[in-house]
Amino acid sequence: MSSTPATDPQPPRPVPGAEKPRPKPRLVFDDPLDQQSSDDTDRGWGERPPAGGSAADLARFLDEKPPHHI
Repeated sequence: MSSTPATDPQPPRPVPGAEKPRPKPRLVFDDPLDQQSSDDTDRGWGERPPAGGSAADLARFLDEKPPHHI
């Protein structure tokens, strides 16, 4: 056994000014129903953007055809 007392490691002290306080979130009082959500668009429902042309129409028809119509 040692006669010297054990020293406890001290936690590092924070440096003043090293951490910037987070700004408070803004309060927004707008009507949320005035804004368009992704569900309000065709893209939000997984639709492809309109490509146009008969080849694109055929591809969409074949992709969306029910299994019993094969």
